[in-house]
Amino acid sequence: MKRRDITRLAGAGLLWPLVHGGAQASTGQKLGFLLLHGKNPGGPDTPVYNRLVSAIQSENWLSLVPDMPWSRRRYLEGSWDQAMQEIADHVKSLRERGASRIVLVGHSMGCPAAMSYVARGGAVDALVLLAPGHAPQGYYTWNAAKHVRESIDEARALVAAGKGEDGTHRFNDFNQGRPLTVVATAKNYLSFFDPASDAEMGNTAPRIPAAVPVLSVIGEKDPLFKLLKDYYVNKLPANPRSEYLEVAGGHIETPGVAADQIIAWTKRALQS
Repeated sequence: MKRRDITRLAGAGLLWPLVHGGAQASTGQKLGFLLLHGKNPGGPDTPVYNRLVSAIQSENWLSLVPDMPWSRRRYLEGSWDQAMQEIADHVKSLRERGASRIVLVGHSMGCPAAMSYVARGGAVDALVLLAPGHAPQGYYTWNAAKHVRESIDEARALVAAGKGEDGTHRFNDFNQGRPLTVVATAKNYLSFFDPASDAEMGNTAPRIPAAVPVLSVIGEKDPLFKLLKDYYVNKLPANPRSEYLEVAGGHIETPGVAADQIIAWTKRALQS
C-alpha cells in the first residue's frame, strides 16, 4: 500500500528538560520517546527540539534526548557500532522507567543512526525521521562534497594496508554546506562515512521491519527536499501506517514545525 503524502504547516516552541517522566499514554500504554539529535553543532541542548519535547511532555509520555557521539562536545567519538550500543542502552533506560512502547526519533544525522539501529534488529514500535541528513552515498558522488570522497578513499586505502587502527587522522565531513574536520582512526571514520556501511540510509531503508511504521518529515527549504523520496523513502517496506510529510521551513526548523503532526501521527500509528 502507498504511504500518504501530507503537506502541513506549523510553528516553533519552548524550553524543555532532557528527561521527562509521564503517565499512561493515550494509546493505552506508556510511550517512551528517544530523540537522536543532529550532527555538530547539534546536541541535546539545541533549542530546535524545545517545541517537540514540550509536545511530548504535554501527553505525559516519557522522553529522553541523550548526548550522542556526533554532538558538538563528542564529535566524532568511537565507531558506528559503539553508537548503536549507546542507542540500545538508552532504549533500555526508557523501558526501565516504565515505557512499554518505544518511539525512536532522529533529526538530521540522528535519522541514519535510528534507521541503522532498527535495521539491525533494535526493537522499537515506531520510527520518526526528521529532516534526514548525513548521506555517505551522496558525499561520495556530489561534486560539492568531493573533499569527503577523497577522505573516504584515503581511509579505505589505510584500512586495506592494515593501518585502519594505527592512530588518528584528519578526515573531511560535510554538514549543510559547511565543511567539518573529523579526527578519527581510518576504521572508525569509515564506519560513519563508507557508502557501503549502515550509516547510509539507502542501505538500511529496505531492512527496516515491515511491521514498524515510519514517519518521514522534510522541510520545503531543506537541501534534500527534492531528493528524499528516491534517496530512501521509496525503499522502505510498505506499511499502511507509514507517512511522508512535507512542512514549511528548512533543515533546522523541522522538529519544531512538525511537533503537533508527530504527536498526531504517533497516536494514529500506535493505536491498539
